[in-house]
Amino acid sequence: MPMLIDALIAALILAGAFFLLVGALGLAKLPDMMRRLHGPTKATTLGIGALLIASMIYFSVARGTFSIHELLITLFLFLTAPVSAHMLAKAHILRATQEREQLPPTGQPSGWATLDDRRGDGM
Repeated sequence: MPMLIDALIAALILAGAFFLLVGALGLAKLPDMMRRLHGPTKATTLGIGALLIASMIYFSVARGTFSIHELLITLFLFLTAPVSAHMLAKAHILRATQEREQLPPTGQPSGWATLDDRRGDGM
């Protein structure tokens, strides 16, 4: 295998591993659900995409034929991760809105851009 292809594959593997680590740490360490949502949907998706592209390049060069399996997995992942993140965020927002409606008003303005934090817990 040419040295340039090896370097490209190694760089994609290292970048993918870095983004997977960042996404996993974000999922484990961030304080609430809306912040935790970004770890797996942004960084981890990019990391696994880089690993799959590295695998696709390696096996294409090693076998001499183009493998479509990794490309299809990557496309499926990049299409489904944002949709699932959007659905989780929407469910969380609707649930939080219903909980806020059950609390007594505080007299502060509330709305989309000015959230009235009635619970006092920062959420």
